[in-house]
Amino acid sequence: MSPFSDPRPEKWADLEIPYHAALMSKRGDIRRLAMQVLYQIDLRGEADLYAIEQQGDDFDTPEVRDAGLALARAAWIDHAQADAMVAELTPDWPTHRQPPVDRAILRLAFYEMTSGHAPPKVAINEAINLAKEYCGPNSPAFVNGVLDKVARKLQEQNLIPETTQHPPTDDLA
Repeated sequence: MSPFSDPRPEKWADLEIPYHAALMSKRGDIRRLAMQVLYQIDLRGEADLYAIEQQGDDFDTPEVRDAGLALARAAWIDHAQADAMVAELTPDWPTHRQPPVDRAILRLAFYEMTSGHAPPKVAINEAINLAKEYCGPNSPAFVNGVLDKVARKLQEQNLIPETTQHPPTDDLA
């Protein structure tokens, strides 16, 4: 059964993101795919989740695809919380005024920081890399500034858990 077959978020919470040793070197691909799926969900709506899942490309392995879809689902569950914090910290650029790709990147990094899937510095760095590749020229600085504020606020509130995976090393890249 497809993980997106039942688009109710309560079903998604029970799914594990398959980050295992074989995928460690593919985390960049997983994040890229998760960002792309978050972008599509944002523009097309949750009603199209099954169609979004079915639009595959031939570039990702099934393992990367499964992990990317699971990461996107998990980040989407927390998108309202991410949007609220970003709106609070950037009153001149509320979420609805941000480009959709920027929004997807911010939501993904927020989830990675709050879930413990990546240390804040890693999540921010990866988000900046995605912004450099997929966004406009001002987006990397915007993403960096916003996520730096988010990370500080989360740390002040003790909302950043211990990470569940190790930061990437050169041999995994």
